[in-house]
Amino acid sequence: MAETLELTVGGRTVKVSNPGKVYFPERGFTKGDVARYYVSVGDGVLRALRDRPTTLERYPDGVHGESFFQKRAPKNLPEWIPTGRIAFPSGRYADEICPTEPAAVVWAANLGCLTFHPWPVRRHDTEHPDELRIDLDPQPGTDYTDVVRTALGLREVLAELELTGWPKTSGGRGLHVFVPIAPEWTFTQVRRSAIAVARELERRSPERVTTAWWKEERGAKVFVDYNQTARDRTIASAYSVRPFAHAPVSAPLRWEEVPSAVPADFDLASMPARFAELGDVHADMDEHAFRLEAALELADRDEREHGLGDLPYPPEHPKMKGEPKRVQPSRAKK
Repeated sequence: MAETLELTVGGRTVKVSNPGKVYFPERGFTKGDVARYYVSVGDGVLRALRDRPTTLERYPDGVHGESFFQKRAPKNLPEWIPTGRIAFPSGRYADEICPTEPAAVVWAANLGCLTFHPWPVRRHDTEHPDELRIDLDPQPGTDYTDVVRTALGLREVLAELELTGWPKTSGGRGLHVFVPIAPEWTFTQVRRSAIAVARELERRSPERVTTAWWKEERGAKVFVDYNQTARDRTIASAYSVRPFAHAPVSAPLRWEEVPSAVPADFDLASMPARFAELGDVHADMDEHAFRLEAALELADRDEREHGLGDLPYPPEHPKMKGEPKRVQPSRAKK
């Protein structure tokens, strides 16, 4: 009989099959290590996922094996894990898992899920986001230092719009900043707010920041990926394990840590100790719900005074009203 690990998580017993299977060969981390990691940061990862429809990024044979994104809840979903119905841009829908307790995270880890991709909505209202998510993506020729400078500038822009963000490492080379908002605006309005914030940041640092959707136009700058706020686009959750050889995790940070934080320091081995010492440094996020009026007014002003309208959507989205042509500039010139 294959080995099974039983973990007690919040009063539930979760079985982990084949816990000795190696998931990260370069570090020697196993499936059991991943499951125990999620137990150790349970309160933090649940805070990031609670009641959110969540896509599972699964690596059943480890980071060097085949992987896939599972949007629809698995057929063997336990009755104690609820689901939420989300609608895709195509008009189709899916029922995704919505963790409400840490055991759900460990249960998904047993399926080989390394990274959790929650929607910015709660299962009781899937049409109105309650987070404005800003993704700072360094382009070739830039590094994490450039991202840090951009993040600090972003903090200033947000403050002027009466918004506060909570930063975290992406687990890769970038940074994410999440702003909790009142769930009163549509995906389109939230994306419009993100574009306004990104453009203001670009105005202040045009040599370092870009909102150009097409890679050929970005240059060696930090791209503010406004489309991560579009419907059906998700960002790896706080505390998620990322599928890279050194087993990094997406680490929540305090703003005072941002200038000195080194993303490579946050991994499957180091995060449990940090969490045991500091707890979830983003624990107070859900106590806030900021408003977007100032950001939307900035968007209106950009359009009214500078002729800056919408920007291209991701390719899988239907054509949106007011959206510019989705044609790569080099091809359009031809």
